[in-house]
Parts: sequence; structure tokens; C-alpha cells
Amino acid sequence: MPCRIVPGMARTLRVEAITQRLQERGWTQAQLAEAVGVSNQTVTNWLAGSFPRPRALLKLAVTLGLAIDKLVETRDAAEPVVAFRKKAGAKTTDEHINKARGIGYLLKPLVSALPETRQLRTLITSPSCDYAQLRKAVEQTRSELGIGQHAVLSYSHLIGQFKKNAAILVPVLWGKKGNHENALHIRLPDEDVTFVFLNLDVRIEDFKFWMAHELAHVYTPELAGTEKGEDFADAFAGALLFPHECAESAYREACGHPKSAAITVLSRYAHKHQVSLNTVHQQVKRFAEQARLRLLPVDDKTIHRVRNSVPAQTVSKALFDPLPPEASSYISVASSVFQSDFFVALERMVKERGVGAGYIQQVLDVPLKDSMSIHGALVV
Repeated sequence: MPCRIVPGMARTLRVEAITQRLQERGWTQAQLAEAVGVSNQTVTNWLAGSFPRPRALLKLAVTLGLAIDKLVETRDAAEPVVAFRKKAGAKTTDEHINKARGIGYLLKPLVSALPETRQLRTLITSPSCDYAQLRKAVEQTRSELGIGQHAVLSYSHLIGQFKKNAAILVPVLWGKKGNHENALHIRLPDEDVTFVFLNLDVRIEDFKFWMAHELAHVYTPELAGTEKGEDFADAFAGALLFPHECAESAYREACGHPKSAAITVLSRYAHKHQVSLNTVHQQVKRFAEQARLRLLPVDDKTIHRVRNSVPAQTVSKALFDPLPPEASSYISVASSVFQSDFFVALERMVKERGVGAGYIQQVLDVPLKDSMSIHGALVV
């Protein structure tokens, strides 16, 4: 069935459908390019988010044997774009997506209450998980932040970048989550504003990785909500927090040691950079693989066992004592620590437009009791 396009509708290729068909046929990207009659770079651009011209689109559909509606995703250009950070085999269900989009629509009236946002923002124009290209992107990002490749990337560096790029951090207390609901990205295309919900009830070192992951989405808005976007965000986060130079130093120091001593070295680097042991391990492993060096005698399973043997401190516990915090304390931390304008805008809506606790409950996805406490603190 042909896909009817109407004004105000945005079109994107269903990249997952294309890659699945290539896998089924055993084709490479270069073979697809040859069959369609375009360059390999053109196909790369399509898979990265650009859209083919009508004649090329038709040829692509015929070549892959896909109907247009299976090849092209059409959506309302004003529809919120949502992205959950994927975790292992956790599946993002339609229920997750629809609920998040519902929050996105509810956030639209809040945008007018926000301070004006700057228009000049950081974009990664050709995002790639290739080691060399990823290293270049990280070098440019750290250079913009004014820190070297060996320097520890602080929370303040990350928070400042969200602020500069019209991304509103929304710290939330969602309790311990087993899947991927610890970070939620909602971009409003028409309003050109992004809301990033971050669960504070997680391990401190995990929280830093999720922040870097979400920052990657902010830098690559066209990829948000796609599998490619998730893969890039994970790769970028690890490389940004523990760059090539740090990975090389850790590898050289741990090389030649038995497993336990090597893990001790990696743990020391993880503690210094305030990141998880697994992040350090994965970056060191990637460095060794690209340099064609022998891997350290450390396996993923052992790393996870060692990491989980250490008592975890959550971000919420570090920020608030006791838990749960008073609503006023929670709002203060959101504004001061996370430089978030979310509650500033929400207070304006409560006082000037008479918004009630029910609205707060829905946009923050919290129990009514908590939303009433927040509402009370904003009314004062």
C-alpha cells in the first residue's frame, strides 16, 4: 500500500528493516549501493538519517523487496521523539513509547514558561561507532569543554553541556528500576527543546554514564529514538568518560599482570575517573583490539562480579539525607545542582496558570502524594 504524505508529516527510513533485509540476503552496504546505483557514502547517509530522493527511494524499495510503508516511517512532525536507553535484552514496548509520548505532549505548554534558549548548539554531524571517528568526536568535545584527554570529566562539565544545548534536565526519584526506565529522552521537534529525565535512585558511576549517553542524543537529535542512535550514544559515552589516552595508560599499567592485579589497576582508574569498572574495562578492551594487542586476562563476567561485590551508593543517597527528601529540598537540588529550569517553569505554570498536582503527577510520572507535596512547595 502506498504511503500518503500530508503537510506537516516527517519521513524517515526504517533503518532496522533495511539492515534486517541485508542480513537476510547476506549483502554488504556496498552491494546495496551498487544494486541501487548510488555511492556507498549515499547509503551511509541514508542509514544515518538522510532521506532518499523519490527515484532513489523507489529503486531502494524494489531492490530490497519492501513496500514503501515498510521502508518509510511517517509521523507528525510535531510528535514528541522519545528514546529509552536500552539495557541488555530489555525491550521497549509500545506501552513505554506511548506513555513517554503522552508526557511529551503534556510538556509542550511548559516550554513557553522556560527561559529563552540559545540557538548555537553542538552537533555531531557524522556520528559513527568506528573507533577512529569516535576518538575524533571525543577529542573535539573535550576540547570544547576545555579539558585534556587524561582529565577527569566532571558532572559539572556534563550538566553545563545540557544547559548550553537547550536540554532540560529533570532529575526524578523513580526508585530502583530493573530495565531501561532510568533515563528517558523526550525531544519536542516543533519547540526545539529536549527534556532528559534522569533517575537519581541509581549507582553514582552508572548515573554518570547515563548522563553522557543522553548528551550524545542531544548532540545527534536526528538519531534519537533509533537503534543506531542508542548504539552511538553508548559508544560515545564510554569514550567520552574514559578516552583513548586513558585506556592506553590503564592497559600499559595492567599489561603483564595476572587477572586479580589487572583488575586492581582498572579499579583504581575507575575510582579516579568516577566511572564504573565496566566502563574502564570495555574502553581498555576496545583500545587493545584496535591496536591489535593481546587482551588483558580479564573477562566481562568477572568484572561484573567484582563491581557488584562493592556496596553501591546511589545518587539520591549522596544528595539527600534523609530519604525521601522534602519537596522543597528536591526542587532546590534540581535547580542548583543540575542547573535545571524545569521547576522554575513549573512554578510559573502553577502560580500564573493555576496548574494543579494532577499535571505534575503526569509529567513527572510520580505518585499523587508526591505530586501534591511538590505542588505545595511551588505554591509557597
